[in-house]
Amino acid sequence: GITLDLVGDANDYVGKSLSGGRIIVRPHAQFRGQPEKNMIAGNTVLYGAISGEAYFYGIAGERFAVRNSGAIAVAEGCGDHGCEYMTGGTVVILGETGRNFAAGMSGGIAYVYDPDSAFERKCNLSMVALEPVLSYFEQEASGDKAVWHRMTRHEEPQTDEVILKHLIENHFTYTGSMTARRLLEDWSNCRQHFVKVFPREYRRALQDLYEEREEAKEDAAVAVA
Repeated sequence: GITLDLVGDANDYVGKSLSGGRIIVRPHAQFRGQPEKNMIAGNTVLYGAISGEAYFYGIAGERFAVRNSGAIAVAEGCGDHGCEYMTGGTVVILGETGRNFAAGMSGGIAYVYDPDSAFERKCNLSMVALEPVLSYFEQEASGDKAVWHRMTRHEEPQTDEVILKHLIENHFTYTGSMTARRLLEDWSNCRQHFVKVFPREYRRALQDLYEEREEAKEDAAVAVA
């Protein structure tokens, strides 16, 4: 339930087993480098996190959000093996990733900014598919609400654009990220450069749950009739 706002850099295991609250890690105002090109946190950040939020105005190390099962995280970039064995939650990467992204990822969603179309070569595609981030109206028109993502267990499913833009707005609010600001100022164009990392197992599970709920509604209607 707390907010931890760290001005400076962090070491390994930030947010290990995070189960609520909010973590913010941002450089000092007098830092003369470019935060989006510099490390702000070490390796294995958010290891085994189950809920809560984390915002990093800088690049995180290797195995970012490994075994995350429910937390929300935004970073300017990450090292190798990002979202490894992730089973839930939502991750946004506003810059480059290392190799082997999404290895063993069976749940949750990751959104990666990929203006140079270089991400596919760095992503482990054995368990995930890469999809475009459609606009709100395009996703509404598709009619496939069964596989819409929800940021937390208790929220309603939302379109990818709504989720992604909301998290980038939060990132700007909490960290002052100039990357987030630039993306938001040119949102209609920048949205098209995001890639959605969608685990195939997660898609199947969402579809199955949706069908079960629809069958339950039909059974209830028949019982009332």
